[in-house]
Amino acid sequence: MSPSHQYSHCIVVGAGIAGLSAALAAADRGLKVKVLLKSSDHRGTNSWFAQGGIVGTASDDSPQILAEDIMAAGNFMNCSDAVNLLSREGPALVDRILLERAGVKFSKNVQGKPDLTREGAHSIRRIYHYKDLSGQAIMKGLSTLVENHPLIELCPSMVAVDIITNCHHSSLPEERYRPLKAVGLYVFNKANQQVESHFSPSIILATGGVGHVFKHSSNPFSATGDGIAMAYRAGASIINAEYVQFHPTTLYHRDERNFLISESLRGEGATLLNRRGEAFMVRYHPELKDLAPRDEVSRAIYKEMDATGSSCVFLDARHIKGLDLKKRFPGIFETCINLNIDIRKDLIPVVPAAHYFCGGVKVDLQGESNILGLYAVGESGCTGVHGANRLASISLLEGLYFGYRCGSSLKQDSSDLSQELMDSIPYWKPPKVQMDVDPLLIHSDRETIQAIMWNYTGIIRNRKRLKRALADLNYLNHRIESFYRDAPISSKLLELRNSLLTAYLITRAASSNPSSKGCHYLEE
Repeated sequence: MSPSHQYSHCIVVGAGIAGLSAALAAADRGLKVKVLLKSSDHRGTNSWFAQGGIVGTASDDSPQILAEDIMAAGNFMNCSDAVNLLSREGPALVDRILLERAGVKFSKNVQGKPDLTREGAHSIRRIYHYKDLSGQAIMKGLSTLVENHPLIELCPSMVAVDIITNCHHSSLPEERYRPLKAVGLYVFNKANQQVESHFSPSIILATGGVGHVFKHSSNPFSATGDGIAMAYRAGASIINAEYVQFHPTTLYHRDERNFLISESLRGEGATLLNRRGEAFMVRYHPELKDLAPRDEVSRAIYKEMDATGSSCVFLDARHIKGLDLKKRFPGIFETCINLNIDIRKDLIPVVPAAHYFCGGVKVDLQGESNILGLYAVGESGCTGVHGANRLASISLLEGLYFGYRCGSSLKQDSSDLSQELMDSIPYWKPPKVQMDVDPLLIHSDRETIQAIMWNYTGIIRNRKRLKRALADLNYLNHRIESFYRDAPISSKLLELRNSLLTAYLITRAASSNPSSKGCHYLEE
């Protein structure tokens, strides 16, 4: 096998909580695992930026109560089998993997046990957290386990280009008649600017979310729907793509983009105020008020901004007593104080932003898609846990649980991946004549896609807007695909191509669904 034809028992694309959990579980079974990181390390993942926490074990909780909360938040569009499985086994796995094995230092109460907080639509306090830096604490602990595992190889600055399948890529005539199977990946190595072929009988997509398909997002800039687009091009089923959750509160300030103001601040008692200083959530959800499901809070903010002619609303934590906000929320406090906002004395300007993708590659309870050997976990996969809307702090739990479950289900068996099959896959062929690329063109097209999605496929949708979005995205598709075929490959170009396809899939799904549910809200 040549140096650019590389083989592993398992390849994981992505290094968030789901990807690292899958890698760890597979390696524990004796598989040699390769983890591809789009950036230089795991700090570029959505998991790293998570603030609120992860659902753990609580004395007054039960699988039934947790499942009921998840189903209610998801508008009962959830897969009950996936929800019940997660509710029964997920919290215990948090204790076993994160607390005991990874040694994650969650915040403790006076009894020395994990301090429990509450977020929107939860009926009780059940969320483990480390101040407001929960994602960092979890990822530091989990990544240390992975980095020290002898069977796991971390490959930074490697960008997956496309999934290699037997039917689409093999030169062997008989392969086109066999079941569709993923056999590897074309991968762009940013270090040497070359595209390599990486082979494996098990490909796990853990590429994160789609936030930066939209103009405003809480996600890191790398969240461009890469796994969704690659899987769709390979022939995988994508479901629930219309359900994009918008987080109600990201900081509204010209000098700080994409900074999340955790829902746990509202869980501790902060309230939302409009431009007039009115606590408005009581009008939209009299029972849960500021802790209503995220889709309802985001729409309420959108309507209040429209009604008052304001570009933001405000979060008021000034009245919270008996809690040291600087100690409990150090990340939020420090970011705000650097912008001359003291959350103990000042109102915090906030706006909604694209936050979490409830859809994804359709997978079973082991994470496998309709393509043999292709798996998807975390935000890339759709088990049906979230339904039409995600319950807060369930995403990290789902990533950990179904990532670990997926990795544990793999077998050290490459019998379907013969040397003959790998040799029949052609090397990546760059364009014979490569055009000069102006980076401004890629940036401009990316901003155009984001504006289309924010204006026409955003928090509140209607038929006319969606029709316009589809037309605009179709026009862009012809231009960008032609550009992609002739331009030298780069990570920015790959993100542009994936963003466009992901945007189209979201908009098409929204256009095909006439029922307002959860994150998908249609005006009459």
